[in-house]
Amino acid sequence: MNKHFTFTINSICLDENYHPSDKTRITTNFANLARGNYRQANLRNALKMIDNSFNALAHWDNPKGDRYTVELEIVSVNMDIEGSGQAFPSIEILKTNIVDSKTNKRIEGIVGNNFSSYLRDYDFSVLLPNHNKDQPQFSIPDNFGELHGKLFKLFLNSDTYKQHFAKPPVICLSVSDNKTYQRTENQHPVLGVEYQPNESSLTEQYFQKMGLQVRYFMPPNNVAPLAFYFIGDLLNDYTHLELISTISTMGTFQKIYRPEIYNANAVAGKCYQPNLNNLDHSLTQIVYDRAERSQLAHEQGKFAAEHFIKPYQTVLEKWSASYA
Repeated sequence: MNKHFTFTINSICLDENYHPSDKTRITTNFANLARGNYRQANLRNALKMIDNSFNALAHWDNPKGDRYTVELEIVSVNMDIEGSGQAFPSIEILKTNIVDSKTNKRIEGIVGNNFSSYLRDYDFSVLLPNHNKDQPQFSIPDNFGELHGKLFKLFLNSDTYKQHFAKPPVICLSVSDNKTYQRTENQHPVLGVEYQPNESSLTEQYFQKMGLQVRYFMPPNNVAPLAFYFIGDLLNDYTHLELISTISTMGTFQKIYRPEIYNANAVAGKCYQPNLNNLDHSLTQIVYDRAERSQLAHEQGKFAAEHFIKPYQTVLEKWSASYA
C-alpha cells in the first residue's frame, strides 16, 4: 500500500525578501510575519534576533558575538496519492543552516523546528470541535491523530526524506498554559535546565503518534521552558551548534508569538505555570496577528477535509488499517 504515496520536497529561503507562495499554509508562523505593511521590517528584525540569540549561546571563540549567522529554509512536503498528479500540501517545516564567518564554512543545522500541517488543522479545528459539539463532557474521537501520525512516519522513512536530511527532525513548540512544570536538577550546557510537566497533554499524545517523544528545557538567556519533540537521544544525537540553531530560531519566534510567556519580565521558577494573561511582559517590534491565525486554522482544516479526507477516504482508511 505504501506505493500509493509519493513525497516531493520543495524549499525556499526565508529571508527579508520572502513572500509566501499560494501553496503555503497562511497560518504558518513565518507567513504571518511576511504580510502587510511591515513585512520586510518584520522579517529583518526577526532574523537579526535569531542571529543575536545564536551568538549569545555559542559564545566560545566568539568574543564580539558576531561569528555566526543562521540561514533558514522553508521546506514544503507535498504528497501524491495513487499517482493522481494532484499533490496535496502535506507539511511545512523549517531547516536551519549555520554560517561560520571565522572558518567560512556553512554548517548543516536541524530540520523540523516549526511544524505546520493541513491534516493537523483538520484534526484540531474541525474533527475535534465537531466531535464535542453539544456534548456534556469533552472527549477525544477514536483513533484521533492516527492517520496523521502514520503519514508522518511514512515520510520520515521515505527515500525522499533520507535523500534530503541526515538526521531525524526536532520540533520546538511552546509550553502549555494549562499545565504546571517542575524544575529538575538535570542541566545541559546548551539546552539548559530541564523541566517536567505534571501531566500529559493532547498535543504530546498527538506527537507521540508521529513517533516523537518530548522533553522540556529552559535554555540559558531564556525565561521559560521550550518543548522539544524528537526521535532518539536529543542530548547526544545533535551537536551543540545544531541545538543552538533550533533554540535561537524557535525561541525568537516564541518571543514574537507568545510574549506573555517567552518575553516575560520574570524568569520561570522551580514550579512554573505559563500564563497567557500575564501583563508583566515586553513586546518585540514585530507585528504578528494571532487572531487571524486562529481564524484561518479552521478554514485550512476545512480545506484538508474537502481536498484530502473526502476524496481519498477509502484509500486512506484501507492504508491506515494495514500500516504498522
